[in-house]
Amino acid sequence: MTPHVTPNAATTTTPPLPCPFDASFARDPHAVYARLRAAGPVHRVALPDGSPVWLVTHASDVRAGLADPRLSVNKRHSTTGFSGFSLPQALDSNLLNIDPEDHLRLRRLVSKGFTARHVELLRAGIQDSVDELTARLADRIARCGAADLVAEFAKPLPLRTIGALLHVPAPDQDRFSDWIATMLAPRSKEELVAAIGHVHRFLVDLVAQRRARPGDDMLSSLIAARDEEDRLTEDELVSLAFLILMAGSETVQHVISGGVLTLLTHPDQLAALRAEPARLPEAVEELLRYAGPSQTAVRRFPTEPVEIGGVRIPAGDTVLFCLASAHRDPARYPDPDRFDIGREDKAHLALGHGLHYCLGAPLARLQISLALGALLDRLPGLRPARPVAELPWASTFRFHALRALPVTADF
Repeated sequence: MTPHVTPNAATTTTPPLPCPFDASFARDPHAVYARLRAAGPVHRVALPDGSPVWLVTHASDVRAGLADPRLSVNKRHSTTGFSGFSLPQALDSNLLNIDPEDHLRLRRLVSKGFTARHVELLRAGIQDSVDELTARLADRIARCGAADLVAEFAKPLPLRTIGALLHVPAPDQDRFSDWIATMLAPRSKEELVAAIGHVHRFLVDLVAQRRARPGDDMLSSLIAARDEEDRLTEDELVSLAFLILMAGSETVQHVISGGVLTLLTHPDQLAALRAEPARLPEAVEELLRYAGPSQTAVRRFPTEPVEIGGVRIPAGDTVLFCLASAHRDPARYPDPDRFDIGREDKAHLALGHGLHYCLGAPLARLQISLALGALLDRLPGLRPARPVAELPWASTFRFHALRALPVTADF
């Protein structure tokens, strides 16, 4: 694809706009980002559905833009008809779609459940899940010669953790995860609509069940804030449950599976980590930079004309800040395509920046650290069970993640 750099462009551009999210992107997103960065910091491109967006690729512009109050996440500021997933209001009234006043009000309602102190109280339960899933994975490998690390380990771990916070029954956790996976990478519009419908009905029913039989979980607390204190609307209540379940399960799953693959394909770094397990927190931060699944941050809409990277962007246009490109920007990181757990500067944007920094960051880091630590400690000789080039990936402009990771090990 020839990059389309448009300085001082008008609101509309003569179609067709180039779409970088093609087959070559699915195979190697970072090669596409490298070409775009070299051509310029900001590009007017089309999403796969034809929607026009401004794609920001340079790290300095991405970081600044994520904290710029003139760039709103609220779709009411869009002048181009942006619809995204076209979610019902009961799923769309969440922290990713609202600006400071309402955002801070809702954030305060759930923030206590994600503080470092509270997350530390969850450590024992998460460790129990990690131990059980590691043993299950090892048993499957011993019996069958190989096992899918995604299905047997990376997917169920965060589902159990977040499911416990909201008291989601275990049989429903997998169903919810499958619907979210379909939403993020649907094969058709009909499949997307059906998945959204399933998610909506599931969450409305879950709230009704918890309202009838409250407990000491986070969802019960949110329902009390709604019913007894009138601190949020019913749509905001359901939307918060949706966001916590979706964000809390998807990112952790993909960082674990992508992180394992990254370590296995960088034996020098894997050896360094095995030799010094105390460096695991360093490795997690470098994995979030190098192999983070999220390709872009939540879209923004300028509330007034803004200039980004020397390009004037009209109010109401859709702006996508490319996290994955920022994390491989040579102007920000020396030798950015090198995975190095000893990298001196590991600061990244994988968990957000500014007002929309991820509430669940401490919980995500804890799960990833415990998961990787157990796998490396208890599965000697862990390695892919099929050629890396044949591994299946789900790749959209939103994320790049393994669908499956067959592994084997020595016993």
